[in-house]
Amino acid sequence: MQAKSFLPPQRTLMGPGPSDVNPRVLAAMSRPIIGHLDPVFVGMMEEMKGLLQYAFQTENALTLPVSAPGSAGMETCFVNLVEPGDTVIVCVNGVFGTRMQENVERCGGKAVLVEDDWGAPVSPQKVEDALKGNPDARALAFVHAETSTGAQSDVEALCRLAHAHDCLTIVDSVTGLAGTPLYADAWGVDAIYSGTQKCLSCTPGLSPVSFSQRAVDRIQARSHRVQSWFLDLNLVMGYWGGGAKRAYHHTAPINALYALHEALVVLAEEGLENAWARHARHHEALRAGLEAMGLEFLVAPEHRLPQLNSVRVPEGVDEAAVRAELLERYSLEIGAGLGPYAGKIWRIGLMGHGASERNVLTCLSALEAVLGDMGAVTPGRAMAAARATYARQDRAA
Repeated sequence: MQAKSFLPPQRTLMGPGPSDVNPRVLAAMSRPIIGHLDPVFVGMMEEMKGLLQYAFQTENALTLPVSAPGSAGMETCFVNLVEPGDTVIVCVNGVFGTRMQENVERCGGKAVLVEDDWGAPVSPQKVEDALKGNPDARALAFVHAETSTGAQSDVEALCRLAHAHDCLTIVDSVTGLAGTPLYADAWGVDAIYSGTQKCLSCTPGLSPVSFSQRAVDRIQARSHRVQSWFLDLNLVMGYWGGGAKRAYHHTAPINALYALHEALVVLAEEGLENAWARHARHHEALRAGLEAMGLEFLVAPEHRLPQLNSVRVPEGVDEAAVRAELLERYSLEIGAGLGPYAGKIWRIGLMGHGASERNVLTCLSALEAVLGDMGAVTPGRAMAAARATYARQDRAA
């Protein structure tokens, strides 16, 4: 078999992830490889933990990147905190709540579901009712930023309810971290996981996690062994724990960790609150342009994630054909709907390095052209609306 080097096309990634990667991050991946127990690498690991603490807004000692994607971060939280027979309240308002449910059940726990419409946030009232009705519940699990719809739930309120009923909280912020306000300590989050390929603008393959002291105490008091050897934090911390001496656990993805370190340095240079504000700024311009085209959002304004915009497909339009045309003609990727919204919405990402005026205007121009050719929208409105929004923001600054 004769093979050639793979040379991917240059795309603009505006789907639900992965997002565009900062060139500094890609460059970091090409740096010389060193041993994963090299003292210099261990020093970088320590610095990375501090940078992740900043991103999560936490002082949790147990804060680290799991050597696998966000789904493994999710599993790390559940296999360490849920034991056979445990009751866990699981909030489902999209695809990723259902994955939490499956994790609870695979750990031998009982999942009590709190269900809300897809596109709506988790209802604190329903959660409170579930907690009162299940006094044996050991944890409350919910999604902060639901990637399947772009809906954002009230982390602080839900954590407050959980703690009032002596429950730990397990929070999915794969799409939330660095894109929208998140204060893990101040809001009372006990276990949280994210991904590198969204608003951190890093390559896929790592999952930042953080555990409170309450969560660590629960892990250390387990009566059953953690069912996963690779994700058992009692073992992982031998490698990621403090101090220069590390126990061998697995060969870390060294160059991927270089990339995450650089992405976190970029975030720290910009400032977390500035990053949140940047995502909000470009969301407003994108929203104005989409609405000027006559397109409608799935999620109510007060619950929308700025970095993940779910837009209803106009009546009679083949959404897959639109995405294919955007990819073919403009090398632009947007996402399809999932579950009950498959074929009914597009998911447009404005994440990390990709949350920029260039990407907003590129997306609006291309989408308006494709839909205009199909007779689904009247061209000539989107760009003017977005530019007017930017001008108004600049005057207010």
